[in-house]
Amino acid sequence: VAITAGERQERFDMFDSFDPNGNGILSLAEVDKAIRDVLAIDELFDAKPAIMRAFQAAKACGKGRPDVGDDYIEKLEFKRFLVGLRQYFEYWVAFKRIDEDDDRRISFEEFSAAEETMKKWMSNLGDLEEEFDKIDENDGGMVLFSEFCKWAIGKSLDLEDDDN
Repeated sequence: VAITAGERQERFDMFDSFDPNGNGILSLAEVDKAIRDVLAIDELFDAKPAIMRAFQAAKACGKGRPDVGDDYIEKLEFKRFLVGLRQYFEYWVAFKRIDEDDDRRISFEEFSAAEETMKKWMSNLGDLEEEFDKIDENDGGMVLFSEFCKWAIGKSLDLEDDDN
């Protein structure tokens, strides 16, 4: 979907509001602070793992400026950050709905209990034990958010009650 010049300018203006020192790059700390102060969306600010994953994905897409280190995102990477943030926030909401004891890990019991809910999010949920074992890449017996994201991407997870 093509964006208008006005929409592109809105994104650049948002980047500028995230960049307090005007150096044209954003650190994770600057992004985190701007989510709290500029966007002022508490639920998003509290989703640190989603923010981190979106930031990591954006900074990995390549630098236009040779003077910018790997710990920052540039204005041209900001779009990827916003798109990623929206997606990873959706995964975070799904993860939190499954993580009943709020320990930031999903046990097989929690995963099994959420079967009917997960079927609303994807059409191809397989055998629960096999799915859980696929997700639990480090064989720790618990699913971490990073593992859940990889699985959710592969399953095209889509919450039934989000705005998109």
